[in-house]
Amino acid sequence: MSGFHGATPIAAALNTVRETLARLRSVAELADRYADIVALDSLEDLIHAPVMRKDDMNVALECLKPKASQGATWTFQSGGTTGAPKLGYAPTGLYMAEVYDYWKPLGPDDVFVNGWGAGKLWGAHYLMGAYADLAGCTGIGLGSITRDEYDYWLEFFADRRITSIGGTPSVLRPIFGRARELGVKLPDLRSVLWLGEAWNPGLDEDLPAVAPDARRWGLYGSTETWVVGTNTPRCAADTWHPLPSQLVHIGPDRMLDFTSLKPNGLNPVLRYQTGDAGEWVTCPCGGSDRALRVLGRLDGEVKFRGVLFLNVDLLVREVTGRPGVSQVQLVITEDTIAGSTLEVLVVPTRDAATDLTERVRAHLLATFGGPNTAFHRNPEALVVRRVEELIHNERTGKVATLIQRHRT
Repeated sequence: MSGFHGATPIAAALNTVRETLARLRSVAELADRYADIVALDSLEDLIHAPVMRKDDMNVALECLKPKASQGATWTFQSGGTTGAPKLGYAPTGLYMAEVYDYWKPLGPDDVFVNGWGAGKLWGAHYLMGAYADLAGCTGIGLGSITRDEYDYWLEFFADRRITSIGGTPSVLRPIFGRARELGVKLPDLRSVLWLGEAWNPGLDEDLPAVAPDARRWGLYGSTETWVVGTNTPRCAADTWHPLPSQLVHIGPDRMLDFTSLKPNGLNPVLRYQTGDAGEWVTCPCGGSDRALRVLGRLDGEVKFRGVLFLNVDLLVREVTGRPGVSQVQLVITEDTIAGSTLEVLVVPTRDAATDLTERVRAHLLATFGGPNTAFHRNPEALVVRRVEELIHNERTGKVATLIQRHRT
């Protein structure tokens, strides 16, 4: 078995896949890629379909110019933080009715703060607005806020007795960190919704102090696939339950690809790779269906000064766990003359020691600076810098764990 997993009835799924295949064949630049797929008698026959990547998707969308049969056709964009932008289309409602059937963090009695940025082709704010409409809750369209606004809005949240807040973890962490520093309590907060990034473990430290009854609820997907899976407080933070409209396949090197089974879906998603790797697991929540653990992108191992040694996630976790550290970001600069440097950008907590950067650097050299590493031979290649905020996407507010630059 090639490992395609989905819950949509086979006949309906095959009809949708065949329609998507016909649409892709109608694109002149892609027709040859799909010419050899003679029959689709079962979903397993999809193993013969080529994997689709972002450039293929953009070519298809430019030619097909998807249009919803009813209501508006919305255009959104993802990427731009570390990679080229990608487009996606969705009809009014943004397919959230299916999500609401399987995921229930909000109800009519909730007061929900939507903390995703609005406008500029960023879709999450509107995605969660559509969900809030289905839930019938009271919504507050907060959008993006700056650090100097945290104190005012935290007071507002407490006064309004909010029960739910949502945003990307890199946006939520400094807000809750500030609340913890101020001693602000949000006793009515029951749910923290997140999508767009992996869960930040630092929130597990801040939430008990600020909102002890709050639990995390996550969604996983992309602008091309839309929501792939859901996560509840009983699930592991990296584990997702795919929706029936998603056909999931794990290929070589554990790379994930997704095929949309949405009837009348606008994006022609056929074995689309988002760049993430994953594996099938049994979720701690006790659900009977297989769950998908997302392992993240396979670029976690980085070659630095000729040595493949740097695991980005491991290093960031190591630094984030140090006293006085709120957030961390890595910046690798490739310089053809001076050689590569690694900057570790650290956002300190309010009570951080004045020698925080020196302590972090010493810890990194002791932990990662053995005789086979570039740091041992070139200690000047490691710089730890204290910053007020991390480098982020101005449009979405998202923060990349690793930024790579080239200087000539």
